[in-house]
Amino acid sequence: MADKIKSFFQKKKANAKFMKAGKGYKLTESTSTICSSTEPKEPTRRAEPTEEAKIAGQAALARLEAKKSDKPRFNTSYAAIQARVKRELELERKAAQQSLQQTEDIPLKEKKIVDPSIFAVTDVFFRCPYLSDEILSRDEWKKKIREFLYEQLMGEEAGLTACLIIQSCNFGKEKIESCVETLGKYLDNIINNPNIEKYWKIRMCNKIFQEKVLPIEGTLDFLKAAGFEQQKLLHNENEEDFLVWSPNNCNIENLTMLNEALRSAEPIPIELDRNLQVLMPSQARVRNELPPSFFTISPEEIKKEQQLRTEAVERNQMLRTKAMREKDEQRVLRRYKFAVLRIKFPDGIILQGTFSVHEKFQNVTEFVAENLIDDKVPFLLITPDGIKLIEECHGKTLLELRLIPTAIIEFSWNVTEKESMPKRYLKEDVLSYIQTV
Repeated sequence: MADKIKSFFQKKKANAKFMKAGKGYKLTESTSTICSSTEPKEPTRRAEPTEEAKIAGQAALARLEAKKSDKPRFNTSYAAIQARVKRELELERKAAQQSLQQTEDIPLKEKKIVDPSIFAVTDVFFRCPYLSDEILSRDEWKKKIREFLYEQLMGEEAGLTACLIIQSCNFGKEKIESCVETLGKYLDNIINNPNIEKYWKIRMCNKIFQEKVLPIEGTLDFLKAAGFEQQKLLHNENEEDFLVWSPNNCNIENLTMLNEALRSAEPIPIELDRNLQVLMPSQARVRNELPPSFFTISPEEIKKEQQLRTEAVERNQMLRTKAMREKDEQRVLRRYKFAVLRIKFPDGIILQGTFSVHEKFQNVTEFVAENLIDDKVPFLLITPDGIKLIEECHGKTLLELRLIPTAIIEFSWNVTEKESMPKRYLKEDVLSYIQTV
């Protein structure tokens, strides 16, 4: 059934592109005549974008320009980059000392994040290969997916589309699973007992229907596609709303197909975009803050909770066991959904990528390898405290390795002979991502 759903999306995607091509015209007509008959319309005023949308748009434009530009935005010769890195490293120590002194002089209440340029990333971005090659935030994709699915409801595959709406446009995995199970029972009763009319009716005031089915978006569209129609029927001498199935609207064969689709459907997937960045040392030193989308709760709530827990720990530290401390540590780690990892190369350049905290470390090594000038030469990734993240670590998650919410990892070629060691690290097109300070 999953293959049918995929083919459905491919067909719908092609249809959507065709429909956007505009109104057709006869070959015997001239295009100039058609265009001249169109009355001029007043352009629609667009709503002013929000500040978050502006920041996301600027980030997207920067990435797009970096990919499409034939010329680097500045001198990306390796010698020039190395010279620039050396200058920055010389100034970094002095700047770090000054920054530390200034931080100590500023009261805690005045330390507010107001400048977006100090964020390591502006937001978390995703891709959706089913729909397009765009890179958008999660909320933007949710809106776009919902719009796409509702456009398909009027088509031939309304039932399959409704299955995807149920999975993609609702929140709460348990609620969705409970709804699917209830809908499946409605259909199972009809499929297994097609001649018993009591199974043809769903009383809309029924408690189970009200609690498990009706609140879930897409369920009424699914039942309509399955052959149900809303009717007024007598119940205990009172008229009530019922959904009534008719074999004329949907036969048993199609009902069975929809039942299978309902149970096998999954949300339209979105993939985390790495949001690749290449940073100079001075940029990495400044861009250390994380946006709210990285947290399961707001940063303000985290700070408040940390303060309360610190006070409690100070009072009870002598009574706390190792297991209790580890449990608290796990609770803190679960606050993060994403991680920003920075791979620091011996020449001072830093490669940055965004990952889910539940991703395997193998994904990090693959991310590094695909950006290297020579991905066939073995390499090592080492934590700041000297721990080598060897092959045994590849199957562990970033959460398990404590590489969250941010971490700096040192890069080193893993070769014994210096002659076989590449003198450079990143590809030329990757170096072009370096932004001017």
